[in-house]
Amino acid sequence: MITQAGEPFSDQESLSVLNGYVKKWFMENFKELTPPQKYSFKLIAEKKNILVTAPTGSGKTMSAFLSIISKLFDLSLQGKLEDRIYCVYISPLRALNNDIYKNLNVPLDQIYQEIVKEKGVDIIKSNIRKVTIAVRTGDTTQKERREQLQKPPNILVTTPESLAILLNSEKFSLNMKGLEYVIIDELHELANNKRGVHLALSLERLVEVTESNFTRVGLGATLHPLEEAAKFLVGYSNGEPRDCVVIDASWSKKLDIITMSPVKDLIYTKDGSVEDSMYEEINKIMKQSKSTLIFTNTRSGTERVVYNLKRRYKYGEDIAAHHGSLSRESRLEVEELLKKGSLKCAVSSTSLELGIDVGSIENVIQLGSPKSVTRAIQRFGRAGHSFKAVAKGEMIVLNRDDLIECTVMLDAALKRHLDSFAVPQNALDVLAQHIVGMSLTNKWNVDDAFNVVRRAYPYHELDKKDFIYLLNYLAGTYVGLESRRVYAKIWYDEKENAFGKRGRFTKVIYMLNQGTIPDEVAVNVIATGNKWIGNIEEEFLTRLKQGDVFTLGGRMYRFEYTRGMKAYVTEAKDSAPTIPPWFSEQLPLSYELAIEIGRFRATFGEIVSACIKKAKIKSLLKAGAIPDEAKEFLDTLPIDENAKRAIFGYFVEQLLFTKMLPNDKQLVIESTSELDSEKKHLIFHSLYGRRINDALSRAFGIMLGEMLDIDIGVMVNDNGFVLSTEEDVEFDKRTIDDLMSDITSTDIPRMLKRNIRKTELMRRRFRHVAARSFMILKNYKGYKMTVGRQQVNSQLVLNAAEQIDPNFPIIKEVYREIFNDVMDLPRAESILQEIKKGTIVYKFIETPFPSPFAHGMITFGHADVVLMKERNKYLQSLHKLVLERIKRNA
Repeated sequence: MITQAGEPFSDQESLSVLNGYVKKWFMENFKELTPPQKYSFKLIAEKKNILVTAPTGSGKTMSAFLSIISKLFDLSLQGKLEDRIYCVYISPLRALNNDIYKNLNVPLDQIYQEIVKEKGVDIIKSNIRKVTIAVRTGDTTQKERREQLQKPPNILVTTPESLAILLNSEKFSLNMKGLEYVIIDELHELANNKRGVHLALSLERLVEVTESNFTRVGLGATLHPLEEAAKFLVGYSNGEPRDCVVIDASWSKKLDIITMSPVKDLIYTKDGSVEDSMYEEINKIMKQSKSTLIFTNTRSGTERVVYNLKRRYKYGEDIAAHHGSLSRESRLEVEELLKKGSLKCAVSSTSLELGIDVGSIENVIQLGSPKSVTRAIQRFGRAGHSFKAVAKGEMIVLNRDDLIECTVMLDAALKRHLDSFAVPQNALDVLAQHIVGMSLTNKWNVDDAFNVVRRAYPYHELDKKDFIYLLNYLAGTYVGLESRRVYAKIWYDEKENAFGKRGRFTKVIYMLNQGTIPDEVAVNVIATGNKWIGNIEEEFLTRLKQGDVFTLGGRMYRFEYTRGMKAYVTEAKDSAPTIPPWFSEQLPLSYELAIEIGRFRATFGEIVSACIKKAKIKSLLKAGAIPDEAKEFLDTLPIDENAKRAIFGYFVEQLLFTKMLPNDKQLVIESTSELDSEKKHLIFHSLYGRRINDALSRAFGIMLGEMLDIDIGVMVNDNGFVLSTEEDVEFDKRTIDDLMSDITSTDIPRMLKRNIRKTELMRRRFRHVAARSFMILKNYKGYKMTVGRQQVNSQLVLNAAEQIDPNFPIIKEVYREIFNDVMDLPRAESILQEIKKGTIVYKFIETPFPSPFAHGMITFGHADVVLMKERNKYLQSLHKLVLERIKRNA
């Protein structure tokens, strides 16, 4: 049963459960207990499963470890501490593992020295031993591994992937018999992806290996819903979640955050002036703080900010970049400099938002939208290192859509609203991997193995048919796959209802190919005449559809097709880009935040409509003029004066131009034309986030193309999507009504399956899933398979699997991953059903040129440094036309 913690225990109660030496050390080093510690010390001492959610600097690590350390020193003082593993700590980050090792070694040494000081020479006679700790990751040397095997640590610090390998190390697993505690840190970074699914299965297998129902402790900074996180942590027993106490201290740190626009006018201020003002603002904030952390959302943005700050303000080595493309050594160096207080500023894309110890940060600056409330809180939470400190930060925004998005985001953060996460359910590729792992150590009864799997929360509703189907695949039942070199990894006897290891190379295959993170490399871009142009990231390639236009090296190219790891393109000199080059790096807007923005539009839209009825249009369009009713509402939000003026003006222009606002309950579909072009656009103002819009845009694009027998181009972003054509057709209300009637009564998953099968998204995702489920091997007998070879092999395997059964389990998993993890098809279908029922209404409008709320979508593909001037000129042209029309109609 999942329960919320009640009133905290008193400090006296909490400290009373600690060993005397541990208690003395704690009281000498800390002035008081932090909120999570007022619960955790006693609950862990009572062997209760707990989930702790609390901000950075709130003592989460000590809240998890201190009672465990106390128990181990109790055993040591009794002469009963053995050379075995009592506690396993798991983190998704190797850097965090190293931090934990260093940070725990200090108290372990100091407490032991205090015991030595008091006991003197008697310590040798009484067999009082030091509590030991060691790290086991992919970076651990062979020498260290041998030492850990011969003399295992009492506390093992590891990663999900290393734990999965240790489960199949017979000698090492003996050292974990009777395991008592498992701590999972950064739970929010694991629970919503396949690394977490993999870990959930590992934990249930760990129960079998250790013959112990160990105490589970989960730690996370931002988790919602907490019950879902708790179920992920503790798993199921007898069809019900195991007991867990949830400690919610996530709001114990105060936030002082604001959304800012660096200029008064985001439309007509010269390009260079906007950038100058932004850097002036950043420099001013940096001068007022001892240490500043800047987040940029993309790696290229990180490098650009570091370069500009050094060039403009003569900063030297006291500013540094930190992102995933840098070497591990470079990242570690930046982390160490931050801890020592030697850096004035660190600039990061996403890599420093997790719990790596970076010392005391005074201020966090976020450039642009981080796309979710949860992520914003994580990033701003890096400021103020103690739990009583205030997390101070600024969000600097350069366009009007982002201003609204970030305003609603910070308002939600201050109101303690979080985005929800979802645990992927019944991922068959990860399960296939664990079935092979299970077979290595035992002969399994099928029902027993199935029950172990169903104890893991991501598989608590797994269909037995899917489990059997996987056994048949892994046992080589499908002869058609052998011609593609997909051989059996296990044996499975249906009559005996059992399975086990098959072949002497199976263990090698498992050890060299396990894990969930796919191999990805740069893809070569080849133009006409077999000319190499440059590289794009493979994840970017999966987002491309035939005909998409993108920039590379300052030029436009149209994507045509791929062969292996080469993308073939043609020049597209006079075309507008349909997708920005950083698209694959940009995280999608969360659904919950999108709905909140929709509600904000509805609420503030009514206030602005009332202002329009009362005031003269000329005065409303005057820069800086905000009527009292609107100002009173905007004053309640965490934004500066420039932002207030920009948001009010944006709403006024949209309402005067179209007489309506898209919101969470009103979908506006706008038929319009490109300036100076024959291209026609159908703009869906569907503010649901990119994942949902990805699914909706494909469905509407396919159906509209079939209805009118035309080619349709698609642009997708968080605020909606655009369907475009250069053919001679009219998008009128009758067409839209017919389109809506058809699409709300269509089998969308079936239609999208047909569409996706021939896309790069399907090809690349199939390779990832096939590699996880050992259909193709990344590494065989020590030989590394290139990603290009993996891709070619995966296509051959896909064709063979489809001939066996279009619903083959690995193919089924690819579609599940695309529809549920890449897109959000369930919510997209729910929205269509709401339209059908009338709870979401759609309104059709025709405009001579795009309305203000459409400008960001129409120019989305231009959002690149090379095209920024061209984009701004185009936005200014559109804006002038909008204002001229409003004044004419006034």
